[in-house]
Amino acid sequence: MEMVGGLFALFGLFLSLIPLVIAILLVVWVYQIRQNSVEQVKQNNEIIKLLKNDRPE
Repeated sequence: MEMVGGLFALFGLFLSLIPLVIAILLVVWVYQIRQNSVEQVKQNNEIIKLLKNDRPE
């Protein structure tokens, strides 16, 4: 009978950790999106600069 109680406690522990794991994954995902956005802005600025230098006057 003690085994069943321990099993329920372990199951409860895993269930309580699921929201924490999801929150950590969301924070990492948002951080990666932000880093990619910063890199994209840099690339866009370089493209604009190159296009301005290449246009005929």
